[in-house]
Amino acid sequence: MNVKKYTVTGENLFGLEEFDTGDTGGLNSSDDVKKMMKDNIVEIAKLQDRLYAEGKTGLLIIFQAMDAAGKDSAIKHVMSGVNPQGVEVVSFKQPSTEELSHDYLWRAAKALPPRGKIAIFNRSYYEDVLVVKVHKLYENMNLPDRCKGKNIIEKRYAQIRNFEDYLWENGIVTVKFFLHLSRETQLKRFLERIDNKDKNWKFSDADVRERKYWDDYQEAYRSAIEATASKNNPWYVIPADKKWYTRAVISNVLLSVMKKLNPRYPIVTKEQEEALAESKKKLENPE
Repeated sequence: MNVKKYTVTGENLFGLEEFDTGDTGGLNSSDDVKKMMKDNIVEIAKLQDRLYAEGKTGLLIIFQAMDAAGKDSAIKHVMSGVNPQGVEVVSFKQPSTEELSHDYLWRAAKALPPRGKIAIFNRSYYEDVLVVKVHKLYENMNLPDRCKGKNIIEKRYAQIRNFEDYLWENGIVTVKFFLHLSRETQLKRFLERIDNKDKNWKFSDADVRERKYWDDYQEAYRSAIEATASKNNPWYVIPADKKWYTRAVISNVLLSVMKKLNPRYPIVTKEQEEALAESKKKLENPE
C-alpha cells in the first residue's frame, strides 16, 4: 500500500479538499485487506517487542478527527496484537480545573511515553488549536491579557512545532493521524448511534451542536496540519468514510514507521554469554 499519498510533511501547499474521504485505494471491501491486516498486526507486535527491549525510542501516536470518524475502533483493531504492558492509551477530554491551571501542554507532557514504550493519544494538545480556535475559548481563559492576543493560535502552532521537535531530539517519535471524514458519513453514523440502542451511549447532544461548526472545524484542521507538519513529524490524512480501509492504512503507516525505527534486541556481550552459560549449568545441575 502506498501511504505516501496520505502523508503531509509541510514541504508543499496543503488542502483537505485534495484528500478523498471515500478513497479505498482501489480495494472493494474488508475482505481485500483481511490478510494484510493480520500480517501487519503480527509484524507490529514483533517490532513493539524489540522497541521495548531496546529501550531507546518512545513512540507517540496521536489520533485527531471529527466526531464519529472511528478513532476508538481504529485504536482497538490496529493495536490488537501489541503487548498492553508496553502501551498506554490516553483520552483527552474537556480539561479539568487542575489542568486549566497549568499550561495547555502540561497534561500531554505528563502522559508522554518512556523510551521503549508506546503512548496513544485519543485527541491531544491539538484540541487547543481546534475547539479552542473554533469557539474562541482563549478569550475567557484565566491568562494575562498579553497571552490572549489575536495571534494566540499562531503562537501555539509554533509552540507545538517546537514541542514536537524537542520530542524528536530526545528520542520520542510522533505519528499524527487525522481521520478525514465526510459530513454525509458523519450524519449517517450519528443516526446509526441513535437507532441502535447498543450505541446510544456514544451519542450526545453536543455532537449536534458541534456539527453546526463543520466548516470552521475543517478550516481549523487544515490550518493546524499545514502549520505543524514537518519531515520529522508529519501528519497522515487518512480516508475515514470506510472504517475497514481506515484501519488498513493506519496499520500500514505504523508498520512503515516502526520498520524505519528498526529497533533491535540488545547485543549480548561475551561476559554476559559466559554468565548465561554459568546460570544454565547451575539450573541443570542444582547442588
